[in-house]
Amino acid sequence: MTAQKRTENLQEVPISIQVLGTQKLAEQNVSDFKDYAKLLPSLSYTQGEGGTSTPYFRGVVSGGDGNHSASSPSVGVYLDEQPVTTIGGALDVHIYDIERVEALAGPQGTLYGASSQSGTLKIITNKPSTAGFSAGYSVEVNSITDGGTGTVAEGFVNIPVSDNAAIRLVAWDQKDAGWIDNAYGERTFPTSGITINNGNLAEKNYNDSHTSGARAALKLDLNENWSIMPTIMFQDEKTNGSFSNDPVVGERSINRYYPERIDDKFTQAALTVTGKVGNFDLVYSYANLNRDIDVESDYTDYGYWYDVVSGYGAYAIDNNSDYINPAQYILGKDRYKKQSHELRISSPQDERFRFIGGVFMQNQSHDIQQRYKIDDFADFYDVPGWEDTIWLTKQDRRDDEKAAFGEFSFDFTDKLTATAGIRYFEHDNGLKGFFGFSAGFSPSSSYGEASCIAAGNTDPYKTAPCKVFDKITKESGTLGKFNLTYKLDSDKLIYGTWSEGYRPGGVNRRGTLPPYLSDYLTNLEFGWKTSWMDNRLTFNGAVFRQKWKDFQFAILGANGLTEIKNANQAQIDGLEVDLNWAATYNLAISGGFSIYDAKLTANYCGFVNGDGVPETNCANPEAPKGSRLPVTAEFKGNLTARYTFDWNDYEPFIQGSMVHEGKRTSDLRTEVRGILGDLPAYTVFDLSAGIRKNNWTLNFYVKNLFDQRAEFNRFTACSEYICGASGYDPDYPNGQIYTIANQPRTMGLRFSQEF
Repeated sequence: MTAQKRTENLQEVPISIQVLGTQKLAEQNVSDFKDYAKLLPSLSYTQGEGGTSTPYFRGVVSGGDGNHSASSPSVGVYLDEQPVTTIGGALDVHIYDIERVEALAGPQGTLYGASSQSGTLKIITNKPSTAGFSAGYSVEVNSITDGGTGTVAEGFVNIPVSDNAAIRLVAWDQKDAGWIDNAYGERTFPTSGITINNGNLAEKNYNDSHTSGARAALKLDLNENWSIMPTIMFQDEKTNGSFSNDPVVGERSINRYYPERIDDKFTQAALTVTGKVGNFDLVYSYANLNRDIDVESDYTDYGYWYDVVSGYGAYAIDNNSDYINPAQYILGKDRYKKQSHELRISSPQDERFRFIGGVFMQNQSHDIQQRYKIDDFADFYDVPGWEDTIWLTKQDRRDDEKAAFGEFSFDFTDKLTATAGIRYFEHDNGLKGFFGFSAGFSPSSSYGEASCIAAGNTDPYKTAPCKVFDKITKESGTLGKFNLTYKLDSDKLIYGTWSEGYRPGGVNRRGTLPPYLSDYLTNLEFGWKTSWMDNRLTFNGAVFRQKWKDFQFAILGANGLTEIKNANQAQIDGLEVDLNWAATYNLAISGGFSIYDAKLTANYCGFVNGDGVPETNCANPEAPKGSRLPVTAEFKGNLTARYTFDWNDYEPFIQGSMVHEGKRTSDLRTEVRGILGDLPAYTVFDLSAGIRKNNWTLNFYVKNLFDQRAEFNRFTACSEYICGASGYDPDYPNGQIYTIANQPRTMGLRFSQEF
């Protein structure tokens, strides 16, 4: 594994890390993030309406992240040497022909920087090899209980071009069936009395998706010391519908009145150069990522609930001043660009004193366009130049980072080693552009064209009426790490670590608000790596205390705009355990669990002082000291048993897996948590059985064997105090609360073969 940016034995690395290798990924039928996330006890996540997921390590989560103008992610995701974490979240890379997935829990700030505040996920691909020709493929068909049917086709080929060059080509096509029904529904808006229905869009199993992509790599050995490897990867994921459920409509059902889709495509080009300068290893890594996301979203709930609560429908008129359907829908375009460079050098690993050091630079940009539309909206109310548009967000964001880092290790004895690391960073974040209404619709508004006119700023910004704001935040600082490792014997070690991670601050999407500050995570950890019974049993674990300072907290504010504020201090105490046991020649057992106590150590008052520092002294805090952090359970664990035996010339197998996660809170704030409710505990079982002979394998699997419901998110379409309001609508006495849950029972048959 390469957690410390050099190839090492997992059992000799003093880090809390789990590795899912090629065989494990295949045995667990892993194809995407959600498949491997359930196997990692230290990892939790929330899932969005379009099926996208946001990961978190060790309970370092406040909730509400993932919006296009929200905080940077706290978990870094790497594809080989290249970071693939964009401002809006990480890429969900299709898992096929992957050597391993590494999950590094805890701050990885010194080696991995800003995007690895709470941990790092590394996806390591299989590389081209000159050893010989090889190829493989797999095909699959699967079916969801009360849902549709999906298919998967994947293949790879490794072609030696010469004695010193090889090409590896990989391709995949995956069609995932839906299981959420867009049920027929009607909605009457109180101000106008207009009733709408979704008869033209009602459809069963409408949340299907189609992912296709390819990856190519060329490895060229220039001589015995130097090699270069350019790679390129393309993936296009088209998702229809919503993955959320409205319990009032029915189980696995929802009412949507406008089309919903996400088209998420990216191209990642990279170049890695490795070589030696004397006895030192040198690595240069370059990556260029372009990611385009096009979104259509139904925003009917916003129009309905603001009409119910505050008569919003009175403003929904056409050119004749007649009432029109006030329901909104969103057309969004997100254009991400990211470039990164890293150059590092490391000394020989067998020396008593060794080091690794380097420099890193990354530039990210995000072109944001969100258009909130009402059909037949009065021309006078339109945002100028944007027909039927009540609100326009047209902004540009950039996040740039420069850093220098180093780690140094010294063996005091053959048993005791000390490691110290430091990273110096400079980071700046900028956001500028337009957000808001037209002056005709809201002549006194602080959002949009009216604020530009009041400020005398009437020059167009791109295709928007003007530039409402242009803000930049800059900062610099250092992160540290210190580790002591003691080898009890050749198979066992213990370690103690102090480490730091950070997440940069930035500018709020509502540009009139003050910027939010960086937040920092400090980790104290004691861990162990042990092997027993002639390496048939490995037992690893760690206990830790993390302190999270001024953590960033995102909420839905006025007009449904995400606002980010700092929220004081939190502390996470935890235990993580990982076990792998070859019980007999035929039976293998693996599993792990985590226990977390994640809570506030100061009041969250909901506001900051004039310097942007969060206040803790208030009469009625939104979340008092001692409140649990959301999303992460106190306990999460998994257990897998696999039995393989010989039968004539065949190798049959059977495998059972279990994942359990305890109850989780849905939000940090006491009142909002009361509106949304908690996420209940769940236990999910998977079962697979099959047969292998020579180079082929036939596998039948059932995921979620007992069709258990595991909730990952609860939310409202607008502010919880509006869309979650109680007592206004007899059909929704407690407001309209959506849930997002796991996929129902899925049965699949998979055939794979390698040559």
